[in-house]
Amino acid sequence: MVGLGNPGPNYEMTRHNAGFYFLDAFAAQQGWSLASRKMQALHGQGRLGRAQLLCIKPQTFMNRSGQCVRAFADYFDVPLHNILVLHDDLDLAEGRIKVARGGGAGGHNGVRSLIEHLGSRDFARIRIGIGRPVGMAAAGERKIEQYVLAPVGAAGQALWDERLDLVAEAIEIFVSQGVDACMNSINGRPT
Repeated sequence: MVGLGNPGPNYEMTRHNAGFYFLDAFAAQQGWSLASRKMQALHGQGRLGRAQLLCIKPQTFMNRSGQCVRAFADYFDVPLHNILVLHDDLDLAEGRIKVARGGGAGGHNGVRSLIEHLGSRDFARIRIGIGRPVGMAAAGERKIEQYVLAPVGAAGQALWDERLDLVAEAIEIFVSQGVDACMNSINGRPT
C-alpha cells in the first residue's frame, strides 16, 4: 500500500499530502510504525487478517514517487494487482472517496510517475477528493500547483477525519476481497 505526498514539514497538511495523511492514520489505527527508512521511503509492515501489508510513503517528492514504489515492488516481488495507492484527486468533490483500478494520471504527477515506472496503469487506487475551488476550472498549472500545495485548513482536516473510517474500510475490503468488491462496496456510498 502506497500513500502519495511530499516529504517534510512544509507539506505535511497540504491537499497534495492526502495520501500520506490517510496512510499514516490507517497505520496508527493498526498500531504499525512507518518510521523505517529504505529505498527512499518511510515504510512499515503489519498483518491485516491473513495478509502481510507493506506500507510505503515515498520520500522522493511527488513527481518521482514511481522510482521508489518500483524498487519496493521489485525487491518484495509485489504483483501489480496487490498495489493500492492512496492519493489526492482534484476531479472529485472535496471529501469524496472513490476506489478505482487503472485509468490515466488525470494530471497527477505522482500517479503519472507510478504509471511510468511500473509500466502499467493497472493498479488499484483510493482517490481522495480535494475538489477545485470556484473559478479554478480554467486555471493554469501554476494556480493548480498553488492550490494542491496549500494547507488543507481546519475544515478540510475535519472532513478528512470524517472519512478515515471509510478509507480504512476500503483498505480492509481491498485486502480481503479484492478491488472489484472494494469498488462495489465503497463507490456508491454518499459522502
